[in-house]
Amino acid sequence: MSRYIAKAAIRGANRIVQEADAMLESAIRDLGADCPVAFTNTAYYLPTILGFTGKEVAKLGDLRETLDYAKKLLHPIPLDKMWLPYLGETLDSGVATLLAEEAIEAIRFARGQQPEPIPGLQLTGTSFTSPDAATAEGSPGGFANGPIDDIQLRSWGIQLVDGRMPGFAAIVGAAKSNEAAVAIVRELQRRNILVFLSGNVNGRSIIHQLMEEGVEMGYDTYIVPFGTDTISAIYALGFATRSALTFGGMKGGQAREILLYNKYRVFAFVLALGEVDDLKYATAAGAINYGFPTIADTLIPQILPTGITTYEHVISMPWDDIEGANDTERAAKFVQRAIEVRGVKIKITEVPIPVPYGSAFEGERIRRADMRVEFGGKNSRCFEYLHMVDFDKVEDHKITVVGPSFHGVPEGGSMDMGIVVEVAGRKMQEDFEPVLERQIHYFVNGASGIQHIGQRDITWIRISKAAVEKGFDLKHFGEILYARFHADFGAIVDKVQVTIYTDPAKMEEWLAKARQAYDYRNRRLADMVDESVDTFYSCTLCQSFAPNHVCVVSPQRLGLCGAYNWLDCKASFEINPTGPNQPIQKGACLDEVKGYYTGPIEFVYQHSNQTVEKVSMYSIMENPMTACGCFECIMMIIPEANGFMIVSREDPSMTPAGMTFSTLAGMAGGGLQTPGVMGLGKYYIVSPKFIRAEGGLRRVVWMSKNLKETMAEELRAAAEREGVPDLLEKIADGSIATTVEELLPYLEEHEHPALMMEPLF
Repeated sequence: MSRYIAKAAIRGANRIVQEADAMLESAIRDLGADCPVAFTNTAYYLPTILGFTGKEVAKLGDLRETLDYAKKLLHPIPLDKMWLPYLGETLDSGVATLLAEEAIEAIRFARGQQPEPIPGLQLTGTSFTSPDAATAEGSPGGFANGPIDDIQLRSWGIQLVDGRMPGFAAIVGAAKSNEAAVAIVRELQRRNILVFLSGNVNGRSIIHQLMEEGVEMGYDTYIVPFGTDTISAIYALGFATRSALTFGGMKGGQAREILLYNKYRVFAFVLALGEVDDLKYATAAGAINYGFPTIADTLIPQILPTGITTYEHVISMPWDDIEGANDTERAAKFVQRAIEVRGVKIKITEVPIPVPYGSAFEGERIRRADMRVEFGGKNSRCFEYLHMVDFDKVEDHKITVVGPSFHGVPEGGSMDMGIVVEVAGRKMQEDFEPVLERQIHYFVNGASGIQHIGQRDITWIRISKAAVEKGFDLKHFGEILYARFHADFGAIVDKVQVTIYTDPAKMEEWLAKARQAYDYRNRRLADMVDESVDTFYSCTLCQSFAPNHVCVVSPQRLGLCGAYNWLDCKASFEINPTGPNQPIQKGACLDEVKGYYTGPIEFVYQHSNQTVEKVSMYSIMENPMTACGCFECIMMIIPEANGFMIVSREDPSMTPAGMTFSTLAGMAGGGLQTPGVMGLGKYYIVSPKFIRAEGGLRRVVWMSKNLKETMAEELRAAAEREGVPDLLEKIADGSIATTVEELLPYLEEHEHPALMMEPLF
């Protein structure tokens, strides 16, 4: 391997460990050794340190042991003529660098210096570390992100495991030009790759370049700015560590297992832009310890032999040497080479529209100031309806707009619109209609400059001025749906026809038809119970991240991620018979109340690598179903109250269990089976089969406030069914109690039924 890289990495490691040591001693003098240290809204203490050493760092004094360990990994800088034929010393230096960098970030947090202020930075999304972070409307934030919080980690989990998000790129430095920076990021977005930004070259960062070009950054656009120094790249490696701990069931100190997990399951790579200094070499050496290669856009020494990474370790692709007439063409080849080196599997659907398209744009928010027109919302109506018709009534790829376009609407105005999709297919079934219809949300949202919220007759769509300037029109909604339905559902859909209605009379006519269909579907789904079918379905989608986890989905128990119900799984199996959703014959019923069936028990045992011997469908206390980490909620026993609490992943506050969602997730995820703790999809709460073995909804004594508010109507209907119509008022939330001491008096005052039920133990 290159002597130059070894020297640079070792030199960088020695300097950063020395810097971290000095910062730590200064912080201990100023704040005391017992000063708490933690990354806000994250579990696993300081994750990189926990992963490599197994040490749970909770206060400044704990970091002394970490840095002592890092010092033992350091090596003397090799002599100029010394040749190192192996990676060992470089990899050691990389680990020492990561430990030191995370220690420095923790010290900054302890001093209240995080996140880093970046003047003018705007972020989209609602889960940023900074209390001043941007809202969903994209208000100015001005702060770099800092560590990805656990709510967002799990929100992205389902996309990481189902392949929509094939991996992540950690970009360090600054591109050759602003145009090159935008082109590289757009190429990654087009492939739905998550982008992490950090570092600078002579004080200039790719973050600055994207800001200057008006590129939206934040959770919603898959572009996360960690900070303008190289040290902040540690958050990308921390994200990888937490993925292994959260979804893979790994434990702290299992460094080798975490390496293998990331190498084979988390497809990430480093893009080093601009001059590569000693610290960047050292940080890149740390990334290799995760199986992540580095690709540079400058002329640097390479490490081509394989070994730790899947293919080459370090690749040099000088920007000016890449063939291409412009930066867009060079960026495409640069990113493609990185994908090849990492072995990322990409699925791209080419959609013939005039704006960029990909899942990375799904969370984009169009602010009113940037909006050309909207459909739905407060001032207009918008609906979408998909239905199956006979073959001879559909003309494939026929896209029609019935009524005027929006060009006559004043800028920032609104109008009514209906999207009607008619499909035909030899394997198409009526059951699949709502499944396919729900995909319209994701398909339309994939277009840059388009915002889609809601479904059915409460759809709300915005088109940005920028999208219209590039030529986007109403017919392009049809092009999107035609391309995506054929690409994603080609196994059951043979013909797709799309009609866009803006004519008022036709709008009313089709809206009435759509609402009649919605009502029929609601009644049909409501009538489905577990006893009415002889087949449940598995969901092993998350096994790419949590190898021992198996979801069992029934009509009355949807998947814990909330994204897959029984009909979804049924459709998925029809579409992909060898996929993650397989039929499970119920078999003999061993216990009707607890939900023991021979079929699911045998299936889960075989497909959990024979780690889960028995699983119940309707109990949390006895052999509960396992979870991966993508759950919408976590449920946990509160013994003192003889009941359970439910915390949603959107709720970062303290719970009566003395733990936040992030900490609880370590007990509920990773394919673990923990009696009294369970991950679940939020609509399972209102199912008649909800923890039936323990008494159902009447056992819930505390619930996240946002969950109570957003599901109030469904919860009251379920409470009425359970014979306690005022149960919602008896259930406490975070505004009432965050400790057991506060919870119990409230339950007693309101005579909560759980207090009178038989003991859980």
